[in-house]
Amino acid sequence: MRHGDSLAAAAVVMVIGMMVVPLPPIVLDMLFSMNITISLMMLLVTMYTSQPLDFAVFPSLLLITTILRLALNVSATRLILLRGYAGQLINAFGTFVVGGDPVVGFIVFMILVIIQFLVITRGAERVAEVAARFTLDAMPGKQMSIDADLNAGLINDQQARERRLKVQREADFYGAMDGATKFIKGDAVATLLITAINLLGGFTVGLFSGMSPMDSWQTYALLTVGGGLVAQVPALLVSTASGIIVTRAASEGSLGEDLLAQLIRQPRVLGIAGGVLCGLGLVPGLPNVPFLCFGAGMLALAGMIRAGVRRKKEAEAREAKQEETEALRRPESVLPLIPLDPLEIELGYGLIPLADPNQGGDLLDRVVMVRRQMALDWGLVVPPIRVRDNLGQLEANQYVIKLRGSEVARGELMVDHYLAMSPDGNEEVEGIPTKEPAFGLPALWVSGADKEKAELLGYTVVDPSSVLATHLSEVLKSRAHELLTRQTVKDLLDTIKQSHGALVDELVPNVLTLGEIQKVLQNLLREGVPVRDLVTILETLADYGRVTRDAEVLTEYVRQAMSRTITKQFRLNVPKARVVTLDPSVERKILEGVKKSERGTYIALEPDVIEGIARSVNSEVSKLSAGGGPPVVLCSSAVRPYFRRLVDRLSPRVAVLAYEEIDASAELESAGMITI
Repeated sequence: MRHGDSLAAAAVVMVIGMMVVPLPPIVLDMLFSMNITISLMMLLVTMYTSQPLDFAVFPSLLLITTILRLALNVSATRLILLRGYAGQLINAFGTFVVGGDPVVGFIVFMILVIIQFLVITRGAERVAEVAARFTLDAMPGKQMSIDADLNAGLINDQQARERRLKVQREADFYGAMDGATKFIKGDAVATLLITAINLLGGFTVGLFSGMSPMDSWQTYALLTVGGGLVAQVPALLVSTASGIIVTRAASEGSLGEDLLAQLIRQPRVLGIAGGVLCGLGLVPGLPNVPFLCFGAGMLALAGMIRAGVRRKKEAEAREAKQEETEALRRPESVLPLIPLDPLEIELGYGLIPLADPNQGGDLLDRVVMVRRQMALDWGLVVPPIRVRDNLGQLEANQYVIKLRGSEVARGELMVDHYLAMSPDGNEEVEGIPTKEPAFGLPALWVSGADKEKAELLGYTVVDPSSVLATHLSEVLKSRAHELLTRQTVKDLLDTIKQSHGALVDELVPNVLTLGEIQKVLQNLLREGVPVRDLVTILETLADYGRVTRDAEVLTEYVRQAMSRTITKQFRLNVPKARVVTLDPSVERKILEGVKKSERGTYIALEPDVIEGIARSVNSEVSKLSAGGGPPVVLCSSAVRPYFRRLVDRLSPRVAVLAYEEIDASAELESAGMITI
């Protein structure tokens, strides 16, 4: 095996040299025997090969064996014409195989050539041509499939390279087989010509050597036919092998295993065929014994297969029952019961049609769109949301939204109705009074017959799935900071690293840890600031993370860097956006009340001061809301985080922004001032 390449090269050179160098008959017998052995091995290898690429050297081996046969034909022709004897093997094929009759031998030889040339070789050539064309056409699609699996993480780089190499090798193999089949066709034509030349040349040589025409014909015709048969038998084996390998589909077993498994897979087919054969065996005039024997054999085989299938099913049933019994006896593993679903929607039995596509429900599609919208608007990857029924604890029309097993929202829907909300609060449509679950606005449940009337009167009409999807979206926005886990942050950083590798490598873990970045992102989401512009956030953290690691201070730096995003998010980019400002005296009071402890900073103000601020906030914000603008309070960056904590308990929907967080192009109008 170490010198296989040298031996192969020497063998090819020797085969070509055989066409020139005369060989003794004994050597010719050995080479003809070796040719038959190699051809038989090629046929058997193709039958035991599961995939064509397992015998990828076949096209080259086909060329070598073709040259070997031609060289042997030339050597045999030389001996036949010179000595009238070309070895024992050729003589045996001429006398024993065809019974010493040249005419019969020539007819058998021609039949073999026709079978090889017109049937096997032509079919193999067509199959190889079509396979090569289809393989080349499918290469781009296969390459894209490999790239898609690689990008999805289903395979690694090494596996991707191996698959690409396999695709390339398949294309090369079928392309080579398309050309190699031409060798077999040429070999068949050459064999015919060589046989004709041997026949005419031998007859002529015999006449000139003093033999009678009959003796010359008998001698040289038998030798010529014997030589042709000796060369044609291995050629037939090789052409059969080429036909098998190009028609061989990818499989896990050999050809024999696949044939048996697929032919006798259906015992019913064997039973029907056996019954037909037995029927033919009973017809007078037909050979009854062969038909009855084969029919009885197929019926017996069908019965054996049915019995085997039945025993296999019984054994599988016993094993399954035994495994079930053992599973009941084993100590139960409770570890899979511990993890909680990040998000759940539980439905009462009356709302199940909303989640059933077979009943026209589109709730699952709405949930997918909510997750997609959260990613686009907020830059947050919401974990998969499990939707399931809770028939025991919920009423028919109720639903519950849970966050890590705890209820965070609840509502009621009516499947066959629509939720109608009036812009002015007037109820001019008949319906069932209710409240919109997401914002608590007064609304009505109207029937399908009153839907069009409500829309004509200016009502906002939505279907139950949209109501639940809107409620879910608002819950996700208000709880976005709770959904942002360390693993989610890690996934976001891995995505950014593909395009901004230097930024991520500088920041984590040299400047900040994963947990510290998570706290900053949570602070932003808690106050309604999207984190989709992750590059700006990370660059700001990389700039100021070496100065301080306080998450509150870093959050303020990030907010100032995201002034355009904040201005757009709170709709301050419209002309003369109305805001409420904070009295400088209130700012001083708050700063004086800031205390530091081991756990961070907190605000310590007198109760009357807190009460006065609360009254002023409620008063000014109510005016701002009445004017149609978003409730935004502006203050200095130094006091903003502390005032935000105070307002968060008093009025959570109020946004507290610093002057530095507003884009310079924004035109603001003061609608009031918060004082004590």
